[in-house]
Amino acid sequence: MYSRILSVAILALSLSLALGETCSNAKVKGATSYTTTDATIVSQIAFVTEFSLECSNPGAERVSLFAEVEGRLMPVATIGDTQYQVSWNDEVKKAHSGDYNVRLYDEEGYGAVRKAQRSGEENNVKPLATVVVRHPGSYTGPWFNSEILAAGLIAVVAYFAFSTRSKILS
Repeated sequence: MYSRILSVAILALSLSLALGETCSNAKVKGATSYTTTDATIVSQIAFVTEFSLECSNPGAERVSLFAEVEGRLMPVATIGDTQYQVSWNDEVKKAHSGDYNVRLYDEEGYGAVRKAQRSGEENNVKPLATVVVRHPGSYTGPWFNSEILAAGLIAVVAYFAFSTRSKILS
């Protein structure tokens, strides 16, 4: 009877230790990213990054992660056994070209960041790792529509034609 209770307690303790393990000395490996670059027909720019996380302590490869991008917190999706993915979107007018720092936090770091946000303090929580997503900017279309350019060209040609005609006839 006592051995059964002891074995259940040991199993519960080992399970809690395995699930509650954090990643130490995290390093991002193989990060790839994608951003929308043609914004002529969309209203939101999509950002996606995939990466692997390497921890110095064995057995901590599958850690629950959260990401913070420009003050917004979001969960990190797990793909397969070792891949992670973060995705978000911004309005075309708000999405700037350049680097976006994706700061990665474990559950403890996430709680500290949320606490800092609720109290209105600056985020001084050290992330596990950071992934940089480079956005080259988005093409929003030509400066002038082709119809306006054609109408302007027709007006210039018509002016020169009528002015030349009036000089010839006078």
